[in-house]
Amino acid sequence: MLTRRVINPVAILIFLGLIALDFFVAIPIWGYSIVVLLWFLTTLFGSFFIRWNYHLTSLHSNKKISENWVAITFDDGPNHAFTPKVLDLLKHFEAQATFFCIGENIVKNPNILKEIIANGHSIGNHTYSHSKTFGFFGLEKVKAELLKTKSVAKDLTGREMNLFRPAFGVTNPMVEKAVKQLRLTSVGWNIRSLDTTPRSKEMVFKRITSKLSKGDIILLHDTSEKTVAVLERLLVFLKEKNLESVTVERLLEIEAYG
Repeated sequence: MLTRRVINPVAILIFLGLIALDFFVAIPIWGYSIVVLLWFLTTLFGSFFIRWNYHLTSLHSNKKISENWVAITFDDGPNHAFTPKVLDLLKHFEAQATFFCIGENIVKNPNILKEIIANGHSIGNHTYSHSKTFGFFGLEKVKAELLKTKSVAKDLTGREMNLFRPAFGVTNPMVEKAVKQLRLTSVGWNIRSLDTTPRSKEMVFKRITSKLSKGDIILLHDTSEKTVAVLERLLVFLKEKNLESVTVERLLEIEAYG
């Protein structure tokens, strides 16, 4: 399995082996360079692709579930313009979802967060600032971001979030340590909609539904009109396929709150 705890020792052993071999056979510098490059690329991709579970284990689906359930999840809200539209659609189709919220957006839109909870959906921690440099934060700064978001959410809802999704899906040893120390459950996805890219509504919808089946976790963002349009078609699709959207903790059989 491609994890940091496997790759790092293997890379070190290979590097040391080359050094030992160099006493008997001249090893060109590019031989060492290849080992370093392969280690670097593996670590880089492992940091950016949460589904690799390279640095920490996240939950991405539940394919063993017997019920015809999927979990729709939304990142980056609450958003004053689009989250209410998302909530209206979910209510109309009697669907449940999970919202991974940015702390700063909770502060800006407290009533929307309360509405999310009142409508039976669940919430998770998506950092406080969603900084583009989150992957470079030290341990204490990562923890501060997560604790601040937990605090503002608890003050508004009385619920202490257990669920966490890294900003941009980026993980590293600091994120792993923070998640373990704060006893959070990291939740990823196995259906990435790419709804924040220039792709059209049709392309995003087809990307989600082409291989969708029970047990899947879908990643969307409650931050655009395009996503609202895709969500409406998706909810119709789920009904036609006899699939039900539930909260992610229900799908994964875990606890959303402490």
